[in-house]
Amino acid sequence: MRHPPRSGPRSGLLLAGAAAIALLGTAVAPVVTASGATPACTVEYSVTSQWGTGFQGAVTITNNTAAVSSWSLGFDFAGGQKVSQGWNARWSQSGTTVTAVNESYNGSLATGASVSAGFVGSWSGSNPVPTAFKLNGTTCNVDADPSPTPTPTPTDPTDPGDPDAPPALKVSGNKLVDADGTTRRLLGVNRSGGEFMCVQGRGIWDGPVDDASVKAIADWHANTVRIPLNEECWLGLSNINSAYSGANYINAVKDLVAKVKAHGMTPLVELHWTYGQYTGNSAGCSDVHASCQKPMPDMQYTPSFWKSVAGTFKDDPTVVFDLFNEPYPDRATATTTQAWQCWRDGGTCSGIGYEVAGMQDLVDAVRGTGAKNLILAGGIAYSNDLSQWLTYKPADPAGNLAAAWHVYNFNTCSNESCWNSTLAPVAAQVPLVAGEIGENTCGHSFVDQVMKWFDDRGLSYLGWTWNTWDCSSGPSLISNYDGTPTSYGIGLRDHLRALNG
Repeated sequence: MRHPPRSGPRSGLLLAGAAAIALLGTAVAPVVTASGATPACTVEYSVTSQWGTGFQGAVTITNNTAAVSSWSLGFDFAGGQKVSQGWNARWSQSGTTVTAVNESYNGSLATGASVSAGFVGSWSGSNPVPTAFKLNGTTCNVDADPSPTPTPTPTDPTDPGDPDAPPALKVSGNKLVDADGTTRRLLGVNRSGGEFMCVQGRGIWDGPVDDASVKAIADWHANTVRIPLNEECWLGLSNINSAYSGANYINAVKDLVAKVKAHGMTPLVELHWTYGQYTGNSAGCSDVHASCQKPMPDMQYTPSFWKSVAGTFKDDPTVVFDLFNEPYPDRATATTTQAWQCWRDGGTCSGIGYEVAGMQDLVDAVRGTGAKNLILAGGIAYSNDLSQWLTYKPADPAGNLAAAWHVYNFNTCSNESCWNSTLAPVAAQVPLVAGEIGENTCGHSFVDQVMKWFDDRGLSYLGWTWNTWDCSSGPSLISNYDGTPTSYGIGLRDHLRALNG
C-alpha cells in the first residue's frame, strides 16, 4: 500500500531512548591515550547480527586529525572470516587483510567527523573481532584494549509449553499448521511505520509501540501483526540518521516482535521499501534511496538484508518472513512473461535500471542462514496478480513457502469472479495469505466481501493498517492507539471478535 502524505519535521527528532541502545558485539570504543591526547582516529567495530556460518558487521570511523578528502580502512581477521559483500565502502579482502575504501559520496572526513559502513561475511569455528585498525596508514584506537569476542545472543525460541504463545507455522499441502498439525490462519493487522519514519529522519515507529498499544491489537482478537521494514535502516546505511538505523533499528524491531509474541500473536516481518532508482511507469519517487515502493528488490542490498533478518530470527520459528511488499515489474517490462521471469529470477529486467534480486535470490538468502521460518512471496501488480504464481514459484528447500496477495477496492482483481479464477487455483495448492486488505471508502463493505470469501476457504488475511491516518487516504483502522476503530476499521474489529470470540 502506498502511504498518505506525511506532515511535520523530517529530521532532527530523536526517538526517546533509541540512541542509548548499544550495538551488539561492539569491539572497540573511542579511547584516550595514556598521555591524555585524543587518538588520531577511532574505529568502532560491531557484529550486529550472526547466524549459522554468516554474520553482519559494521564499522564507524572517526577522524580526529586534519580533514581528509578520501580514506582507506584496513584490518585483519584472525578467525578465517571472509567478507562477501558490503555497503558505504568498496570492500575487498586479500588473505586475512580486509580493506574498505570510501565511495565517491563519502570520502571527505572533516576533523571530528565520522562515517559508517557495513558488510556481510562468513565465519567458521569462531568469530573473533579485529584488534587493530589503520586509517590511511595511521593506527587507530591507540592504547585501546579490545573487548572480548562478541557472542550474539540468539532470539529466544518460544517456549513450546506456553499455551498462549504463537505457533511455529509450517506449510502442509495448502494449509498452515502448527507443531501438532492443527490448521492455523493468520488473521490480524498491519502496523505501518518502520518502513518510512527512519528514512524520513522522524523516528522508527509512527505512533506508540508500547505494551498497551500492542495489547490493544490483541484486544481486537487479532492473532498476527505484520511489521513493514526498510532495508537501508536495518543495514545502517550512511544516509540514515544513526539514531534510527543499524543496531538501534534492529533492536527496536526485535523489541516490537517480542511484544507481539508476549500477547500471543504471530510477528510477520516484511520488507517494504528498498534501494534502487526507478523513474519509469508508476514510479513512487525518483530517489535512489529506500524512500518509496520500488518495482522490485535490489541485488545490492536486499539479499544482505534478508541474510541479516533471517540470522536474527532463525532460532525463533514463530516469526514469519514476507519477502517484498508489492512487486510491480509488470509496469516496467514489455510483457507479462518478462514480468514474472523478473519476479522470480531477477538480474537485468527490462525497464528497471538497477540489478534486481528475484524471489529465488531472497529465498536462497534466507535459507542460506539455516532459517526454516515460514516465507511469504507476493505476486506482481502490487501483489494483486497471482495468475502465474504457481508457474514461477521459487524453489524452497525447506518446503515452507506460501503465497501472499494484496487487495483494495481500487485494484484490478477486486471481485469474486477474479478471485475464483486466479486465487482459488493457487489456494488449492499452497497456503494463501492476504497480507493487506482494505478500502478507501471509510466504510467496510468491500473488506466484508473479501473476508467472507477467505473465511469460506479457511484462508488468512490482515487489515491495512493499525495507524491513525485519514481512513480515506490511508486507509487506517483506528482513530486512537487504544484501539478505537474508524468507521472502516469497525468491520475488521467486529469480524475478528466474532471469529475468535
